[in-house]
Amino acid sequence: MSETDLFGNPVDPPRHTASGHFADVAIERGIDASPTGLTYAVPVGMGLSVGHRVLVPLGRGNKTATGYVVRLTTKTELDAGKLKPIQALAPGAIALPEPLVELARWVASYYVCPLGMVFGAMLPAAVTRGTGATRRQVVRPNADADASAVKLTKLQQAVLDAARHQAGWAELKHLADLAGAKSTSPVKQLIDKGMLETKHQEVVVSSLDLRAQQLAEPATRLTLGQGQQQALDSLSRRLGRFGVHLLHGVTGSGKTEVYLRLIEALRGQRETPPGVIVLVPEIALTPQTVGRFLARFGPDSVAVLHSGLTAAQRHAQWRRIEQGRVSIVVGARSAVFAPLDNLQLVIVDEEHDSSYKQDQLPRYHARDVAIKRAQMAGIPVVLGSATPSLESYANAVGLSAVDASSEQKRAPNPQLSIAKSPSHTYLHLPDRVPGMRLPEVEIIDLVEERKARRGIHLLSRRLEQRLAQVLEEGAQAMLLLNRRGYANYIACPDHNCGWMLTCPHCDATMVYHKDKRLPLGGLVRCHHCHYETVLPKTCPDSGHKVSVFGLGTQKVQAELGQKFPDARIARMDSDTMRRAEDYQQTLDRFRAGELDILLGTQMIAKGLDFPGVRLVGVVSADTSLNMPDFRASERTFQLIAQVAGRSGRSDRIGRVVLQSFNPEDHAVTRAAAHDYAGFAAHEIQTRVAMGLPPAGRLARIVCRDKDHVAVTRHARELAGHLSAANAALKLNVHLRGPHPCPIARVADHHRLEITLTADTPGPIQKLMTELRNQGQLISDQHTAVDVDPVSLL
Repeated sequence: MSETDLFGNPVDPPRHTASGHFADVAIERGIDASPTGLTYAVPVGMGLSVGHRVLVPLGRGNKTATGYVVRLTTKTELDAGKLKPIQALAPGAIALPEPLVELARWVASYYVCPLGMVFGAMLPAAVTRGTGATRRQVVRPNADADASAVKLTKLQQAVLDAARHQAGWAELKHLADLAGAKSTSPVKQLIDKGMLETKHQEVVVSSLDLRAQQLAEPATRLTLGQGQQQALDSLSRRLGRFGVHLLHGVTGSGKTEVYLRLIEALRGQRETPPGVIVLVPEIALTPQTVGRFLARFGPDSVAVLHSGLTAAQRHAQWRRIEQGRVSIVVGARSAVFAPLDNLQLVIVDEEHDSSYKQDQLPRYHARDVAIKRAQMAGIPVVLGSATPSLESYANAVGLSAVDASSEQKRAPNPQLSIAKSPSHTYLHLPDRVPGMRLPEVEIIDLVEERKARRGIHLLSRRLEQRLAQVLEEGAQAMLLLNRRGYANYIACPDHNCGWMLTCPHCDATMVYHKDKRLPLGGLVRCHHCHYETVLPKTCPDSGHKVSVFGLGTQKVQAELGQKFPDARIARMDSDTMRRAEDYQQTLDRFRAGELDILLGTQMIAKGLDFPGVRLVGVVSADTSLNMPDFRASERTFQLIAQVAGRSGRSDRIGRVVLQSFNPEDHAVTRAAAHDYAGFAAHEIQTRVAMGLPPAGRLARIVCRDKDHVAVTRHARELAGHLSAANAALKLNVHLRGPHPCPIARVADHHRLEITLTADTPGPIQKLMTELRNQGQLISDQHTAVDVDPVSLL
């Protein structure tokens, strides 16, 4: 009969443990017990190291939980006799390298997140679940075999040579393919002759074909311009030591070629291929970027990691990295945690992009985590962008570089400045590659346009003219509108009524999506909680027939179809691009000239390189300009400048037509003039005066609950604790709130925010750590802690 505790729960029988051997384990749940996790005894004979994923008993019922070993020690202040032993290694023999364990501890501390949840983000769920795993026979050269004593056929010798070039074990079919054999017979014959040793091991089967992506991009080496060569020389001299290098190059300046040459230079310095991580922000960018790296370095050297892969594909790619079979990883945000050995370089392309910031626990920023990982490894990190974030720009340049601007002289506090970071360097590519020029930009005032034109037209007369001209010449065009759907306002036409359709679960308007397959021709959807319903016919208050107005990509597509009926048009937004294959197929068709106009949201704005594009139209430059967020102007500038850069990427001049209701706004005019420095000077001075990033540091705590009274009480109590600790520790953190968020209710949860600002991150970190240690600040479903937020909605 098994023993039970005081509460009747079964107690596991005691297990012998190695005398004085203990492990701190971070449970893979939202348990914020301590910075090092929970302490367990290590059983005798268990081969354990830091980073291993293990099974442990948790709670009074000793329910099995998974966790990660973060520390091994021979001493503990706890009663060793009462410590529970680790049950076993988790299935799959998963172990994270010790540098990643240290990085996880930093992420957990800096972003105020339970350590176990950081490990959960580091390791793809497909890996922990073993998706696609099976047992297969694998082989490798037998080191004890005497090749001179055995007669081999040419095909057998080719197989043996291929095996010798492989790192570690290889599958029979893979080895046969490398040698050009039609079957695995030559491999099996080498096993019989003792030239190859064999075993069965777990392998992951997936359908991802990187060779197809390799063939999609040419392997040509472009001639470097003077600016590219200078940047490459500067970066090459800094290999082997930590530094943050901002490569600020206008669109079309050839930043990707600099990345490729830098990796070649790094590989040429070392006998063993060095590890390189290349981060890209959008799934739409990944196929083209991956293709360029595959074309240059081959599919056996490159792995990909992004959310567009199937679970089995993610598992297979992660295993290739973890087993040391590849040296280059290209991927989106989570690829920053790739378990690469011998990491020597990190590249963050389009470093300004907000998709590098995760919006759920752990709320890390991949760019900043990349910098920290590089710092811990003592290696360089390259940040590339045509429109750098103001944080990166200020760190690399400092405010002194823009002192002479007129904006600086008119600033309210000209004595304030931002010092350059000693770890950052600034590399500038001001010109496009030889043979290409920046496009000409026309700004269209939509207020004046509507005065002079009857009816509602989403395309101005100038944009229509330019489109007609481009189509007549057989060239291509791209149109940007960063708003999906058909219309974003459904309201009563009676001005005395004022009714507008809003989401019943959020403080936000509903968006109309046309769908001819539905009885009423469409539905209305909330873009925050995804609630859907049919479009009402009449106003519930006045009985009038509702009006549908506003704009979205669907409506622009409909207008394009009416005005250019012969044009081949594709729409690229999250409504039409559901899978990675959808992105790839649409971009392949556009590249092949099978489409004339590509219409889309911000996913078409960055990184895409299509020489046939002669015109870019920005349907509305104002969609994000008036958002209640201090970064609204910066985002507007970046989006306009990036999408404008898709035009004229050949020897023919490109054009951009920029439509705006605010044609004099400095973000619009500076983007049209390709004047990043002027925009940055103006915007940074505003931030300096307000003490906002990059002049200061910011954290945001959002309290949320379906009960408005409960969330108000919780937010006020938390604000009181913050204020008391701030005064006691004399940290001089500026606290604001609690007050309602700009969107005060989402998915029936009321939301109140508290913001913390300071000159440096230290005081904010000390304040939050103090409350975290006291158990008064816990990241859970009711409290979201966002350090260095990129959005304040």
